[in-house]
Amino acid sequence: MHTSLFESVFSDSFFPHMRTVYVVSDSQLDEIKRKQRQEELDNLDASRKRLEETYQSRIKVIDEREHELQEELKALAPSEKKTELAVEETKKYAVKT
Repeated sequence: MHTSLFESVFSDSFFPHMRTVYVVSDSQLDEIKRKQRQEELDNLDASRKRLEETYQSRIKVIDEREHELQEELKALAPSEKKTELAVEETKKYAVKT
C-alpha cells in the first residue's frame, strides 16, 4: 500500500519526537513530589507485608516438616532399641549357658 506525499511529510519518522512540557507552580511541584513519595512508601510497606507473609508461611512449612521428621525418628527409635536389647539379651543368655 502506498502512502501519500502528505502522509510521508507529516509522519512521525520525519519529525523528532516532541516532548510534552508541563509548567507547574512550586507548590504544585511539591504536592506532586509528596504524592510520589507517599506512593513509594505505600509500595514499600506493601512489599514488606508480602515478604513477611511469605517468610512466615515458609517457616510454617519448615516447622511442620521438622515436626514430621521428629515424629518419624521417635517411631523408628524404639524399634531400633528393641532390636539392640534383643541382641544384648541373646548375648547374655548365650554366655550363661
